[in-house]
Amino acid sequence: MKLQRKNRRALALGALAVSGALALTACGSDDTGNTGGDSTSTAKAGNIDCGDASGQLQASGSSAQKNAVDAWVKQYTAACKSVQLNYNPTGSGAGVTAFLQGQTAFAGSDSALEAEEITESKKTACTGGGQAIDLPMVVGPIGVGYNVPGVDKLVLDAPTLAKIFDSKITNWNDAAIKKLNPDAKLPDLKIQAFHRSDESGTTDNFGKYLGAAAPNDWKYEHSKSWEAKGGQSASGSSGVAQQVSQTAGAISYMELSYVKGGMKAVQIKTGAANPVEATTENATKSISEAKVVGTGKDLALELNYTPKAEGAYPITLVTYEIVCDKGNKAETLPAVKSFLSYISSEDGQGLLSEAGYAPVPDEIITKVRSTVSGLS
Repeated sequence: MKLQRKNRRALALGALAVSGALALTACGSDDTGNTGGDSTSTAKAGNIDCGDASGQLQASGSSAQKNAVDAWVKQYTAACKSVQLNYNPTGSGAGVTAFLQGQTAFAGSDSALEAEEITESKKTACTGGGQAIDLPMVVGPIGVGYNVPGVDKLVLDAPTLAKIFDSKITNWNDAAIKKLNPDAKLPDLKIQAFHRSDESGTTDNFGKYLGAAAPNDWKYEHSKSWEAKGGQSASGSSGVAQQVSQTAGAISYMELSYVKGGMKAVQIKTGAANPVEATTENATKSISEAKVVGTGKDLALELNYTPKAEGAYPITLVTYEIVCDKGNKAETLPAVKSFLSYISSEDGQGLLSEAGYAPVPDEIITKVRSTVSGLS
């Protein structure tokens, strides 16, 4: 029933995803268009194999990976001038729905496909015995951004975060927060907790973290849609980031590259000796424990949300590119393979740290490259 509810919500968003994507060129950003770029960009773009890629490539989904896609598209379109790549960051739920309806060539999702979605893909998006598969392409810490005047360092643990986002802790001078931050000057200020209004893999991963690390305080089943009561909402990573940066007392979860504009990121108290900062390096320490749980060509990962290693940041996500293993549309297949080959390459993965993300571990990205080369 939950999947049906999620799909109903996503159907409308899927339609918006395509209409929005048609109006975009290279993510709609001035610095990601079909231009040659500077000499550094040209040098990096020179390693891209365009093959027979041409035409318009529509994709949509995860807003968490948007900054990575922007960087990739800038390089790719500088080399492959015959391809117009449009990525619309509508959120993971809407992106997967649009893909399953055959409206896009691939989708970005911060959650692996559900079994029902894979089954649906065999009847809709993928023909000739193909099915949708998950290709892990981006690793990123989910930063918990906050805007509390006078507080430059804030430590929270999973139970306290769960109570904040479940409207059980409502003021920044709450005793539980004081205990974790004895030296901070916490104001008598109402907490403004923001969550995503759209279906989001970031929401799903944040919920998985709270459920795993604070099972006594977070009783909601993880989902791409926000299940807890109370709080305020905004659309997309950029939407919640804007609200937090503009609102004193605000807090929300978002991909780390969005934690800016007056915000700071919470340090997370784990089972390790010291609180852990949200950095790409610390996310990599956690992701190194991930296991491939997909079958066949599907490379869905199982993450560890309760790492004990020093410096392992526990709130992480992996963004997957969702594509058909076979049965892709003939008119878009060359561009899909060319673009995915580039972003999974050493050069493509090498851009991630500059954009505030972390590359996929070598043993996993090697499998991704092999799978991409066999798409049909």
